Amino acid sequence: MKTATCYLKSASPYSQSRHIDTPKKDRESADDYEKRTWRERLHVNGDGHVVISPMSFANCVKEAAKYLSIQIPGKGKSTYTKHFESGVMVLEPLVLASVAADVPGEWLFVPADGIRGSGKRVMKCFPKIEEWEGEVKFWVLDDTITQSVFEQVLRAAGLLIGLGRFRPRNCGIYGRFNCTKLVWEEANV
Repeated sequence: MKTATCYLKSASPYSQSRHIDTPKKDRESADDYEKRTWRERLHVNGDGHVVISPMSFANCVKEAAKYLSIQIPGKGKSTYTKHFESGVMVLEPLVLASVAADVPGEWLFVPADGIRGSGKRVMKCFPKIEEWEGEVKFWVLDDTITQSVFEQVLRAAGLLIGLGRFRPRNCGIYGRFNCTKLVWEEANV
């Protein structure tokens, strides 16, 4: 078992779209409700800092492994996909320097039901973080995954898959990132 400690830096803005379940006030219009609650779309820790969930990073590399479908040398047509899906995890969120109360919003005219191409559209506000960076530790439990394969998949994850709302995997441009440094070592458990 290995760990890959990755120093990640944004290559494009990042936006979150967490579900808001705060009830509306009596006689509150949809616009007033949106203005009051849009920051609740952020994932925030107890100190008020924005966090990127561990599952966002884990799923990002798993999707990239599936997208690339790199064949395992000497194993015929077998790919690394299943090894990433069951053998890579992230346990800690990345805590950003951004404080939720200071994150600006981006107002967009979007489908009311969230489905692209559907009928009615409404104005919604989504948090937008221009730049972020930090350290994420990936636990690589499957020894089939080598450092070079992990690095290749991580690069593709940052460029082609992305994180958050409007990421490349969902036909967007936000949420892209680069790995500026990677430390690959035996896990101490």
